[in-house]
Amino acid sequence: MSNGKKTWYIADGYLPHIGEVKNSGFEGHESIMFMNCNEQDANVFIDLYFEDKPPIKDIKLVVGAERVKSIRLDNPDDIGGIKLDRQYQYSVRIRSDINIVVQYGRMDLAQPNLAYMSLMGYSE
Repeated sequence: MSNGKKTWYIADGYLPHIGEVKNSGFEGHESIMFMNCNEQDANVFIDLYFEDKPPIKDIKLVVGAERVKSIRLDNPDDIGGIKLDRQYQYSVRIRSDINIVVQYGRMDLAQPNLAYMSLMGYSE
């Protein structure tokens, strides 16, 4: 069994407006969830691509053996100190030294009904 793939892509990165839904505790954000079903840690590298500036590559994180990890893309501590601008298009490439599974989610509060979108990354 392969337990995922080593390379994943998320083409539609767009950190939404922070928004506000009164008394909800929700805030606009994007996250990437990693699942490592293997018996060894996964060394993961994140590359960010932009339309009008050079990419930021090799942001490293570790997903423990037989663990899950979720990072918030609006939290610089989760992505190597990088501060992404809100409402600015980017894409993500994720590389791992072992097979993992990657899922992406966005909480968009640009309007009062809010929306949560989740999708699997494209893998190869």
